[in-house]
Amino acid sequence: MNGPHDLGGQMGFGPVAPEPDEPVFHAEWEKRALGVTLSCGAFGAWSIDESRHARENIRPAEYLAASYYEIWTRGLEMLLERHGFATHEELRSGHSLQQGAVPKRVLKADMVAGALAKGGPCDRPVDTAPLFAAGDRVRTKNINPTGHTRLPRYARAKEGVVEAVQGSFVFPDDNAHGKGENPQWIYTVVFDAPEIWGEGADPALTVSIDAWESYLERV
Repeated sequence: MNGPHDLGGQMGFGPVAPEPDEPVFHAEWEKRALGVTLSCGAFGAWSIDESRHARENIRPAEYLAASYYEIWTRGLEMLLERHGFATHEELRSGHSLQQGAVPKRVLKADMVAGALAKGGPCDRPVDTAPLFAAGDRVRTKNINPTGHTRLPRYARAKEGVVEAVQGSFVFPDDNAHGKGENPQWIYTVVFDAPEIWGEGADPALTVSIDAWESYLERV
C-alpha cells in the first residue's frame, strides 16, 4: 500500500542524520517494546507480513510523529485487538477486563535464545522454473494496491536488469492478508539512478531491489 512508511525519494523530510555511536536502545521502555512484540509474535496468530502491514496502517500523522518502537507498539496493539487477545478498552486502561483468545504457544524465558537463533526462514520451494535470468531486462509493474506490498513506490514502472535469481520465498502481498504463503521467485533487479530519480541523478549510481516475480514483466 502507499503510506507514510514508503518515503523513498520523497522530498521535504530533511537529511538522514546517522547518530554517532548510536545505542541499541535509547530508553528502557524500548527494550520492553521489542520483547513484548517478539513474545506476542510467538503466539502464532499472525505472520511477520501481517505485522508489517499493521504498522503501515497507522494514521500518517501519528506514524510520522512516532519513534521506531512507538510504531512497533501501535502496530502490536492493532494485532492484539484484531485477533481477540485484548479489547480496545483493555489496551487503553492497561488492565485485563475479560477472557481473551488463548495463544497457540507461549515464548518462555528459557526458549528465547533458541527462538532468536532459529529466526523465521521464509524460503519455500516452488514447482515452476524462474521466468527471468541474470541479464534479462525487465520492467516493474505500476501497481498501487490498498494491501501490503514489498514493491517500493519509487521503483514502480521502472526498467532495470536482473542481476541475480535469489530463490523462492513467501509472497508477502498475500501472506499479510491470510491468503496463504504462495511462494514466488525473487530477483535482484538493478536500475540506473536516472531511471529511478530522473534528470539530474548521478549516472554513475545504481539502485537495486529484490522483487518478487509477479512484480516484473519482460521489456
